[in-house]
Amino acid sequence: MGNLVIESIELYGQDIYYLPRTYVNEDTILNEVETSSFTQALAVRAYVNNPDGWEGQGDLLSKFGVRVEDKTTFIFSRAKFTSAVDDNAVLNVEGRPNEGDLIWFPATKHLFEIKFVEAERPFYQLGKGYVWECQCELFEYSDEELDTGVAEIDAIETAFANSIKLIMDPGGTGDFTVGEEIVGDLFRAAATATVSSGAVTALTVTDGGEHYKSALPPTVTITGGGGSGATATATVSSAGIVTGLSVTSGGSGYTSTPVVTIDYSPKDNRAEVKSWNSSTRELQIINRTGTFNTGETINGVTSGALWSPESYNTLNNTNTENTVDQNYSFETADDDIIDFTEVNPFGTIGSTTDTTI
Repeated sequence: MGNLVIESIELYGQDIYYLPRTYVNEDTILNEVETSSFTQALAVRAYVNNPDGWEGQGDLLSKFGVRVEDKTTFIFSRAKFTSAVDDNAVLNVEGRPNEGDLIWFPATKHLFEIKFVEAERPFYQLGKGYVWECQCELFEYSDEELDTGVAEIDAIETAFANSIKLIMDPGGTGDFTVGEEIVGDLFRAAATATVSSGAVTALTVTDGGEHYKSALPPTVTITGGGGSGATATATVSSAGIVTGLSVTSGGSGYTSTPVVTIDYSPKDNRAEVKSWNSSTRELQIINRTGTFNTGETINGVTSGALWSPESYNTLNNTNTENTVDQNYSFETADDDIIDFTEVNPFGTIGSTTDTTI
């Protein structure tokens, strides 16, 4: 019976991609997933249970615009799902499709989210279940990370992720590449080296940085100066500051002072490059972990580009500018309504002066 089910799905089914969800941040108190990512797209065959068209309420006109509520049902052979997906991915619940995972349907270029997995339909043919029936709804993107390696799927993140624009100061070096990670150095520690008789003899911390972990001190790298072999370790205080560097090997052949590089702080801001225009110095970024500061230098992890922000606006989502988001318009208009020069005894109130430089 199981072989007949597999054969029928292979004959009448469709090629789809199954995207397992990875929990990045979880709220253990409210038992909610705050952020998640999708880093795999696993090909498997599935039968579309409603070939006449999408189910659900279709396209609805709401106060927030047109809302598309297409639904469909995908049916997997249990044996094929195990070999194609479960054996090649870490699922949050092993052994079956998971609610919250995604399905990419290449035929229509739709991305669906699994809302419920039915295990008892058909009702135990020959006393056993041979299929998983996944009831799905059209996926509503909300800043999830999509790095599956399938261009059509990953393009969804580029098109819909919250994006902001940074104008960089003149004088930077290199060009950022689309898709690479960038990192700022606002909380990064710094140090200098002392060379004697061709060896590194001492390291001096010039900036202790912030937010380091004493149990996981940052890596220290010594490069340049004409020599090689110098190594060192860092000491981090309980306050998260690099307080000292110990030379573990002085190396040899140094004819000038080498460069000492301390790894980035865990709190240094990171993002992904959406686009870069070198002529206008405009950098658009997505997947931010914080807000970059005009006093820091942003490094392209892959390209090695180094630029400092001149100005930025965290309220204008450049992916939906002048279409849906009105955050900046509201924040600009509120300055004509509320006098932000007055002291608020209950705390601070955000305005464009808090988010735009």
